[in-house]
Amino acid sequence: MSAAEHKQSAVRETPDRYGAFPRLTPEQFEDLTAHGERRRTAEGEVLYREGEPFREFLAILSGTVEILHDLGGPDERTVAVHGPGRFLGELGLLEGQAAFDTAVVREAGEVLAVPVERQRALVGRDPVLGDLILRAYLGRRYLLIGLGAGFRILGSCYSPDTLRLREFAARNRLPHRWVDLEKDKEAEALLRRFSIRPEETPVVIWKGERVMRNPSNAALARLIGLPAPSPEAGRCDVMVVGAGPAGLAAAVYGASDGLTTVAVDAVATGGQAGTSSRIENYLGFPSGISGGELVERAVIQAHKFGARLMVPAQVSGLTPHDDEYVVTFTDGSRARAGAVVLASGVWYRRLEVPGIDRLEGISVYYAATVHEASLCQADSVAVVGGGNSAGQAALFLANHASRVHLLVRGSDLNADMSRYLVDQVERHPKIEVLLHTEVQGVSGEEKLESLTVEDNASSERRGLRAAALFVFIGARPRTEWLRGVLALDEKGFVLTGADAQAAADATRWASLGRGPLLLETTLPGVFAAGDVRSGSVKRVASATGEGAMAIRLVHEHRGKTGNLVSSAGPEGRRQVAGRSVPGADPPPDGPQT
Repeated sequence: MSAAEHKQSAVRETPDRYGAFPRLTPEQFEDLTAHGERRRTAEGEVLYREGEPFREFLAILSGTVEILHDLGGPDERTVAVHGPGRFLGELGLLEGQAAFDTAVVREAGEVLAVPVERQRALVGRDPVLGDLILRAYLGRRYLLIGLGAGFRILGSCYSPDTLRLREFAARNRLPHRWVDLEKDKEAEALLRRFSIRPEETPVVIWKGERVMRNPSNAALARLIGLPAPSPEAGRCDVMVVGAGPAGLAAAVYGASDGLTTVAVDAVATGGQAGTSSRIENYLGFPSGISGGELVERAVIQAHKFGARLMVPAQVSGLTPHDDEYVVTFTDGSRARAGAVVLASGVWYRRLEVPGIDRLEGISVYYAATVHEASLCQADSVAVVGGGNSAGQAALFLANHASRVHLLVRGSDLNADMSRYLVDQVERHPKIEVLLHTEVQGVSGEEKLESLTVEDNASSERRGLRAAALFVFIGARPRTEWLRGVLALDEKGFVLTGADAQAAADATRWASLGRGPLLLETTLPGVFAAGDVRSGSVKRVASATGEGAMAIRLVHEHRGKTGNLVSSAGPEGRRQVAGRSVPGADPPPDGPQT
């Protein structure tokens, strides 16, 4: 191939097979022009660089731009090539994260540059443009994850800290690649290149040059640009503990009502819903929506209204103080809140089988995302569980694995799984459903190779080949830190409403002249929403509804009644929660996703 032919092939535009590389219409370009500026580009110019924050939203008017991973490094490769009509960037641009790739001009031309903050506001205001950009950015994020772009985690599969970093990256949907110290051929070369001793691992390698030795989750978050907590969070009207569907809904409704709202989560936004490959019964999405997309939409919406999200930030204490609450974090920092919404969700239960702990995070998983699926391509896998999470996981994994064995302890798949999922599971040619079947043993040295399963009706045991095991057998609440603080039921879920009143200290409530409100706990002004609440319906839709309802009850606790937002004056100012706020929007009528 001649040099000219090579150059021509190098700048050939990447086809848009997955909806990740759409074009803007002339009308959209015209609308954007009012918010940005046109700028000439030169061949070889770097428009943004891996590891640095996005400063502009860039749309191509003419010329060609190549997107590269690890520019100038040993792993340099092309992610995509864009021509006129397309726009650059990915999800990090909307969420304030650093770029995970580099944009280089290959053919000189012209771009339209819009400052990032202005673009984020436009995405929130223009539903058509916002949906186009968000869907493209989500597609690009998952493309980067599939390519193994982003930072590298170098560590042993047997190291708890390696598993911690991998879980944090996966749950936050961060592009990364794990290099296994035990068996990856690249590991030794990286150890020598960066002068890393094996005992110093795990390490995170960022931008192909910076090394962080066993960083905390918070340190990694700050590196990437996630909104990690500041040393002192100050005071807020509402502190939301947990950023799953219930917590994000509370954040959206609290902030949209003008309350200073802070939502914190120990691991990631999205909770267990964020790991769901497909939610098909969520109102308004007839073709279904992935948990990741639902969460990213909610995060952007919360930011739009001014909510502050902090990840990772783990709460360790809750103490009443002068009609408010002091919230203590595990790093020792504190914040004050006028009201607290507990939305910390649940943890998936571990499968209690001898020897399984050494395989957890290696080939035994408690989530089925693109990260886990990429590790078991063309292999046979097993899924344990009979609920919706297990059914969704089986269907998702069937797109990657050669065979999926769905192991159900009960005798009827309809008992705990929605009918629409049962129909899809039973019809799928790659899924084998094994009823009244339980896992009794695991085999494999470095990773899972096979299972010993038992028919609990006949007590017959047999071996089952599987390269990975995905476990969805129920959950337990994240409430250990609340014991002795407020009332919990026998399983550890938070009591609210009438149940809380029966267990409440009457003297604490006497001065208020009332008992606990519907979602209120045994502490006045502390509410519980979503899966963590005793008696809740374990569904995404009900969790978002309870999160919104909790904010309405917060207002009632604060002595407010009726609609807190009303139009005022010719200047377009609105009274929001007792404050005058310019241009504030009324609270949404329902969960907006």
